[in-house]
Amino acid sequence: MSRPLPVALAQAAPQPIGAPASAFAGEVEALAAGFPQARFVVFPELHLHGAQAPPEQREAELEASAEPLDGPRSKLLAELAGDLGVWLLPGSVCERGQDGALHNTALAFSPEGRLAAWYRKVFPWRPYEPYRPGDRFVVFDVPGAGRVGFAICYDVWFPEVARQLAWMGAEVIVNPVMTTTADRAQELVLARANAIVNQVYVISVNTAAPTGTGRSLVVDPEGRVRVEAGEAATVLTDVVDLDDVTRVRRYGTAGLNRMWDQFTDADQPIELPVYQGRIDPSRWNPAGDRPEEVP
Repeated sequence: MSRPLPVALAQAAPQPIGAPASAFAGEVEALAAGFPQARFVVFPELHLHGAQAPPEQREAELEASAEPLDGPRSKLLAELAGDLGVWLLPGSVCERGQDGALHNTALAFSPEGRLAAWYRKVFPWRPYEPYRPGDRFVVFDVPGAGRVGFAICYDVWFPEVARQLAWMGAEVIVNPVMTTTADRAQELVLARANAIVNQVYVISVNTAAPTGTGRSLVVDPEGRVRVEAGEAATVLTDVVDLDDVTRVRRYGTAGLNRMWDQFTDADQPIELPVYQGRIDPSRWNPAGDRPEEVP
């Protein structure tokens, strides 16, 4: 059974500093009008927070723009998603937590106009980012398609993030990025590697030139690049079929490798001292294949 998800990835320059919320609404509305088949619209990391400023100014700008999850920004974005009838992932925003801490938080708004999921970046890019790390990984379900997980920019440099999301049942990992530095080439390798070793789609959306280095892409569960942008502003479109994840896991990458079916009943748990934990063969399979709910 096919489970298609038509996506539009907005590799764009960030909104100007101090731009009104209506400016982003116009950007999304124009994209939706130009690509009416898209049901899943994704923007880069911190797209709503302006271009990169010098470090001594950037934190003050973020402080000034930070809002709680139930603030006016989220309400406007929810209404926008509902009006357009799309899944809207506006990149990440600067969230002010209940204790006043700043978080780099990815948001997902449903076509019904509600905040369906939010994820606080677990691995802020230190020492350059002022955010407090998140304390949990996040997946959410897109009815009729499948389960989606979030990983923001530098998160993908830690393979545990993609592994945990896949274990929680993610079939596609959305990775909003604001990479302005020379390491985008390595991120492209990591996108393919995370897709291969977890047999998931990876969608990585970066900021366009001249602020960012672009090269947004979609990678399939066998590590093949389906579409990739250059550095300039553009919209990448694709239709990812999440049933490909089921197929690849059943028959193997290249018809060979079935990592999620690696263990037998006779295998013993493998201790992982670095995590003070273990790989337990009885639990080594994604959430979609387990009878119990994800905790």
